[in-house]
Amino acid sequence: MRLSALYRYPLKSAQAQALGQSPCGLLGLLGDRRWMLVEQDNGRFLTQRAYPQMSQLSALYDADGGLVLSAPGFDPLQVAVPQADANLRGATIWRDTLRVPDAGDAAADWLSRFIGKPVRLVHVPEPRTRYLPAGYGENSDRVAFADGFPLLLIGQASLDDLVQRVGRPLEMLRFRPNLVVEGSAAYAEDGWKRIRIGQQTFRVLSPCTRCILTTLDPQTGERSPDREPLTTLKTYRQKEGDVLFGQNLVADGEGVLEVGMAVEVLE
Repeated sequence: MRLSALYRYPLKSAQAQALGQSPCGLLGLLGDRRWMLVEQDNGRFLTQRAYPQMSQLSALYDADGGLVLSAPGFDPLQVAVPQADANLRGATIWRDTLRVPDAGDAAADWLSRFIGKPVRLVHVPEPRTRYLPAGYGENSDRVAFADGFPLLLIGQASLDDLVQRVGRPLEMLRFRPNLVVEGSAAYAEDGWKRIRIGQQTFRVLSPCTRCILTTLDPQTGERSPDREPLTTLKTYRQKEGDVLFGQNLVADGEGVLEVGMAVEVLE
């Protein structure tokens, strides 16, 4: 088995960035989901679930660690990393509410025009990150703006099996993984508890529950009229009302991951 792809998402629910290698640690891949859009009035987080146009939003890191925002019809905008303890704004993601620095009016104006309503861009410095959902991981485990866990792994064979069942090609990025593993059996990752990639070990904590986001074409943002692949997944990957595809992980310690590294199941 080998690591066949690495993806990070600098801005939650915006476009993916494919990587050849990446440092990986407490918060997953370096720079993954450290930025987020929130509603200006109430701080509630925004995703493609309600704003599919976010599939057209690119947010890439510049040399200073800030973001470069770009989208069709918009001039690119550079956004500096805000000071960790300045211009704090309340942000709510699922059941978590935290105070994080706001990236300023220029970014808010640009993104509000793109989204079509007043929004703010926020950043989470490491000291302000969240704990994992209750009952998972260890007390030291943390997550930035990902839904619940810092890393998501999917086996390529699992997607290949789903494609065969649906009967048409499906992009891996519909499922927004960080790590893709090649060479395992379909859904083998369901049974893993600990793995090693290169020299770094990972704990497998929870299957990933899937939602309507999987029905969006990651290139166009268009929703599948037949609600695929969610419709097919419900026929054989549903458990207690949740549709499961992929596994949530946390890293033990710091390391560097590189596409092509060997993957070994430890437990």
